[in-house]
Amino acid sequence: MRPLPLIVILLVLNHVAFAGSRMAVALFALQQPGAGALTVGLLMAVYALLPALLSVSAGRWIDREGINRPMLLGTAGVGLGTLAPFVLPGLPTLFFTAVLVGLSFMLINVAAYHAVGEMSAPEERTVNFSYVALGFSTSTFIAPLLTGVSIDALGYRAAFLILALFTVLPLLALWARLLPEAQRQEQRGSEAPGPVLELLRDPELRRLFIAMAILTVGWDIYNFAVPVYGAQNGLTPSQIGIVMGSFAAATFTVRLAMPFIAHRTRPWPLLAVSLLLAGLAYAALPFTHSVGLLMLITFVLGLGLGAPQPTVLTLLHQSAPAGRAAEALGLRTTMINGSQTVMPLVFGALGAALGVAPLFWAMAAAMLAGSVFAKRR
Repeated sequence: MRPLPLIVILLVLNHVAFAGSRMAVALFALQQPGAGALTVGLLMAVYALLPALLSVSAGRWIDREGINRPMLLGTAGVGLGTLAPFVLPGLPTLFFTAVLVGLSFMLINVAAYHAVGEMSAPEERTVNFSYVALGFSTSTFIAPLLTGVSIDALGYRAAFLILALFTVLPLLALWARLLPEAQRQEQRGSEAPGPVLELLRDPELRRLFIAMAILTVGWDIYNFAVPVYGAQNGLTPSQIGIVMGSFAAATFTVRLAMPFIAHRTRPWPLLAVSLLLAGLAYAALPFTHSVGLLMLITFVLGLGLGAPQPTVLTLLHQSAPAGRAAEALGLRTTMINGSQTVMPLVFGALGAALGVAPLFWAMAAAMLAGSVFAKRR
């Protein structure tokens, strides 16, 4: 099998386990005595804490080591973490799952993106990153539906076991070394790489990280607030899964069209339109409680948040200094997970005090401001 399809398959299987565990952990936590929105926020923050601290170091290790060993260790960690609540259900185990699965999937994510960037010719990167993004959209569609139906039909423990089984085939493939190594990049002579903030001296990288920061918070609000909003309005886990599946279907649709779009649209106008769509969707979310309308609004939100990723990743890989592409991806992951560490705590506290609707409106304002920033750029 060619490397790119195999990478996409491994990512899809691991991401089903990762994304499904986030939903299952959040909903299972709400069933525990005394747990509420603040507990869910803390769990989502724990998912991202170690990745926020260790992503840059992981990127430097991947630059030196290659991709097979990090992906193998990451897959083993995701499998063990999703299996843990099946073996020992309870709130402490959910925190263990959040720590281990979050850290492990970070390794998989950085290694896989680095492999695609290094294996692709410059003119093919946007299209190839679009294929990877399509894989993520597929798993983002499958994970909530599978998790919700499994919880309703079989219970939480069985749902975690089913998610853990998705890591078995990736473990076997990586153990057999079916995935070829990406070409390792040599650092400048024998010198160690400079400080990570040195990467931000490049103006294009700085602008990219600003745009990515806005998009990151948008994804964080979606992952945290939509399940809580659905549960507060009486939706079942299956209905929440259907609503979140609509978001994933939108990201799949727009990323399927991305090879066509990328040849006809410049990156920054694309970002401006995407942020505008996402902002309008967030503004509309608190005004509806029906499954059908929520599906429609989250579909529009998925179009807005799903479109920019392949272009942003291509620009990030091309702008990174030689031999530091995985480190730049690690810095991106640090930023994403830093947001996912802090923001759920903020969201949880605000959600407990004010409800979820103000979070949606605040995010709408940030997205619309980001659209103006991207248009001016």
